[in-house]
Amino acid sequence: MADAKPYSQACERNRDPICEVLSEHFAGRRRALEIGSGTGQHAVHFAAALPSLTWQTSDLQANLPGIRLWLEESGLANLPPPLTLDVFGRWPETRFDAVFTANTLHIMSWEGVRALFAALPGVMAKDGVLAVYGPFNYGGAFTSPSNAAFDAWLKQRSPESGIRDFEAVDALAHSIGLRLVEDRPMPAHNRTLVWRGRLAR
Repeated sequence: MADAKPYSQACERNRDPICEVLSEHFAGRRRALEIGSGTGQHAVHFAAALPSLTWQTSDLQANLPGIRLWLEESGLANLPPPLTLDVFGRWPETRFDAVFTANTLHIMSWEGVRALFAALPGVMAKDGVLAVYGPFNYGGAFTSPSNAAFDAWLKQRSPESGIRDFEAVDALAHSIGLRLVEDRPMPAHNRTLVWRGRLAR
């Protein structure tokens, strides 16, 4: 019996709103790195919508078999094999002019978030674009009761996880030379944040 592809209903729900943002901000880009590709559903959808963009998936080693199933079934030429990527480990040597990550910052520890941003100048082109999707707090406050409940659930699973403060994440981006160009509201009390600029080297 063939292995079943991993599936996320949330990916199906949010892929079109996210794709609208990426279609605008990744226009003219050539190579995108997706950090934490999860099931691989987003990658297939975005690569099909943006055929001129090579979409490089990446995740922890344990998630790569499921991603490969989605990529192989799609048959898309702009989806190379996924890369193993741990934010604390070795990063790709290839330069990317676009980077995307969804629903990752609240899963990893804050040290992991800091490690991710610290590594970006080594993989992004100087005029690169970074897009991050997920829930964020503003002014230290939750934006909805559902986000507060989600944060409590996250911390019950892992005390180091949790919804991040927008201001703290924006400060990390600013520290490597990126400036915020859009903070777009998304369904289910999520956001897509987009930064660009000349990265520090």
